[in-house]
Amino acid sequence: MNALLKAKEKGELAWGLEICRVAELGPGTVYPILDRLAQHGWVTGRDETAEHPGRPARRFYELTDAQRDQVANALQVREANHKRRFGDVKCEKAVVEES
Repeated sequence: MNALLKAKEKGELAWGLEICRVAELGPGTVYPILDRLAQHGWVTGRDETAEHPGRPARRFYELTDAQRDQVANALQVREANHKRRFGDVKCEKAVVEES
């Protein structure tokens, strides 16, 4: 969701594999989530129409305007809960090491 929100704030679109990279999750996890978000009206998706020699067309995703504020609020709540539990470590980069 962070990748979609940041892209929306910049007036850009996020594509599937870029979302996978940012989220550090595989496409088998990310694409079903994006499909469900689209079914519920949270995101819209469209295929790349520009020339793309040597690679498949990208699928671009964008948060709907109606959901942008809800997503931003949910991420702020998540970050605040994480800080309360674990200190000032960012949620995305939190790593638990085994002793």
